[in-house]
Amino acid sequence: MKVASIQLEIKDSETKEQRIERADGLLDQAKGSDLIVLPEIWATGYFSFDRYKAEAEPMDGPFVKRFSAKAKELNAYLFAGSFVEKDGDKYYNTSVLFDRTGAIVGTYRKIHLFRYGSLEGELLTRGEDIGVYDTEFGRVGLTTCYDLRFPELYRKQVDAGAKLLLVTSAWPHSRLAHWQLFNSARALENQCFLISCNCVGTTRNVFMGGHSRVVDPWGTVVASGGEHETIVKTEIHPEQVDQIREVFPSLKHRVL
Repeated sequence: MKVASIQLEIKDSETKEQRIERADGLLDQAKGSDLIVLPEIWATGYFSFDRYKAEAEPMDGPFVKRFSAKAKELNAYLFAGSFVEKDGDKYYNTSVLFDRTGAIVGTYRKIHLFRYGSLEGELLTRGEDIGVYDTEFGRVGLTTCYDLRFPELYRKQVDAGAKLLLVTSAWPHSRLAHWQLFNSARALENQCFLISCNCVGTTRNVFMGGHSRVVDPWGTVVASGGEHETIVKTEIHPEQVDQIREVFPSLKHRVL
């Protein structure tokens, strides 16, 4: 299974439309991958809180339609990162996973909204569904950025059958050590593959952390980006999850 994480640079000088066009070109460079992952609220820019409501879209809006078509064009599963979703009078940080035909496999509304130096918790409504879905690679759990600090969510995803964890993110460089730790810890303690995608660049005076990762069920980082825009590519073998869980059955030894 070939995977790609597109570590996109967020440039304040770009409009939403320009950023989408640039991301579209990077997606073309990931052609041949079975699964491609994008960052959190990348089209608007996570820290552009003043643009959230103006650039919000419904689930059947142009963002979803465009990347549904792109997944079909690339014949790949596409975790298109998240966007600001408008549903009635509420707004959500919503990520979308498409299959090879462009059909929506599942969506995830971010449960843990960030409030430290962030207006996300004031502007958006938290989600409730834990976001685990069937794919040709097995059950996949979807999460977003700050969720990484809450291991209970990932335990619930594993209990729902997840073997692959996807994380879309806009994690700042100032807490890079935490990002690196949580990426490995969530994979290791849940004996899952984890693929994360983080932004890079400086946006609204926040230096983004990058270091998008692919981590195996032993907690070993098998591929990682740095601090510049790049596409992190590697190959993983989902069947290894069952093999590792059988050899070292820590999940079966849980008592709580």
